[in-house]
Amino acid sequence: MGIDVKSHTRPLTTAEIAALALSLAHLGAGPQAVTARRGLRNVFEHLDLDDDVIATTLATLTDPLPSDVASRARVIADAITSRLMIRLHYQDAAGHVTIRDVEPVTCLVHREYWYLVGVCRMRRGIRAFRFDRVLAVEPTLNPSRPHLADRFLPFQRRKVA
Repeated sequence: MGIDVKSHTRPLTTAEIAALALSLAHLGAGPQAVTARRGLRNVFEHLDLDDDVIATTLATLTDPLPSDVASRARVIADAITSRLMIRLHYQDAAGHVTIRDVEPVTCLVHREYWYLVGVCRMRRGIRAFRFDRVLAVEPTLNPSRPHLADRFLPFQRRKVA
């Protein structure tokens, strides 16, 4: 039995979609995850999409992450929720590996890639880290400053004052 959604409901915000998708990302491939992804795909099917980037991004949201990446996503999600800094072992596009302390803010998907968005202490600024380039993630007990995710999402529409 389905639920009839009222036509005057507001669309999901970018931050809400990111939070839902991150929650699904680390569920793995079990029956609950399959059902949840099917529900999210159903929501996306009712969106009017005329943009290939958005369509690809939404498809990525509903694909399960590989188990090793999903495991790291759980650590990242826990750190965001707990407002704790994490230590990333990160390989950039050129193959250079660095260890960075990051204040995680949120995660997002763009096209076929997942990203952690946070404040990198090494670079002293906001950075996006591709999940598939994170070699390892270590939780720390160091508190992270509170950050509003809306200020860090590149696809979030800004309110005009």
